Amino acid sequence: MSGIGKMLMIVGAVVFVAGLIMQFVKIGKLPGDIVFKKGNTTFYFPIMTSIIVSVVLSFLFYIIGKWK
Repeated sequence: MSGIGKMLMIVGAVVFVAGLIMQFVKIGKLPGDIVFKKGNTTFYFPIMTSIIVSVVLSFLFYIIGKWK
């Protein structure tokens, strides 16, 4: 199996596991996330959730890069 094939399998596994975790853990309601409600309209901007996901993915890809 080529190097790109292994990487695609790892990325697919990570996305699959993240999807499973998100089914059971309510991510996105963290302090720092912005929610505006006015009438029937709601605007939601998950700043803190985005930062945490970015840090976790950066760490994960760093580990995968070192492991290769």
